[in-house]
Amino acid sequence: MRTFSPKASDIQRAWHVVDADGLVLGRMASEVARLLRGKHKPSRAVIVVNASKVVLTSDKSEKRLVYRHSGYPGGLKRRTYGDLLAAKPEDAIRRSVRGMLPKGPLGRRMLKKLKVYAGPAHPHAAQQPQPLVIEHARHIAAES
Repeated sequence: MRTFSPKASDIQRAWHVVDADGLVLGRMASEVARLLRGKHKPSRAVIVVNASKVVLTSDKSEKRLVYRHSGYPGGLKRRTYGDLLAAKPEDAIRRSVRGMLPKGPLGRRMLKKLKVYAGPAHPHAAQQPQPLVIEHARHIAAES
């Protein structure tokens, strides 16, 4: 029996929407990474909405640091996750999911299937995404 290899025209990508309102960042990111890896079905795309409402437990928003390097000597820049969530919540989620995907060309292709938006609206209504409820992620009420 020959191994089945689908052609690009045969693949029907399933789109899923995750509402990050009140979800813990790490737990949500691990579930999104698991879905993007899609060992059972590699043709997945995930949309994360309400990225600005994701929360971090305990005092990780002040203690955890995000590092960036410009490529020049002395070009290491750092900021806290709280600052990153306030300025660019999409990047915080994308960085968390990226750390949980395989490193290399395959992981970079998987990350391209992730779409993150700070608000509740997204422009992918034509793909008819299905809402995805993450049971394992803990919901925490947002402080107002």
